[in-house]
Amino acid sequence: MVEFETIKCTEIMFGKSNFIEIARKKAVTPEGENEFISLSRGFYMLDKQKRYRKSLTIPISKEVVDFVSEKIKEML
Repeated sequence: MVEFETIKCTEIMFGKSNFIEIARKKAVTPEGENEFISLSRGFYMLDKQKRYRKSLTIPISKEVVDFVSEKIKEML
């Protein structure tokens, strides 16, 4: 069984009730642990509960994180 632990999380709101969340998480299994970065898009319901629509995980590797952040900036 896998348990997920959020280490650090931040989000930005856009539109009426939408958000993008970036989090550093850890997946814990009996075999070991694996840390990764999660980029998620979601929205807040009327009762203020978070609902997630899509998610992407990125390995914690300086080369991969630098590549993704650089390419996103180039899209502007």
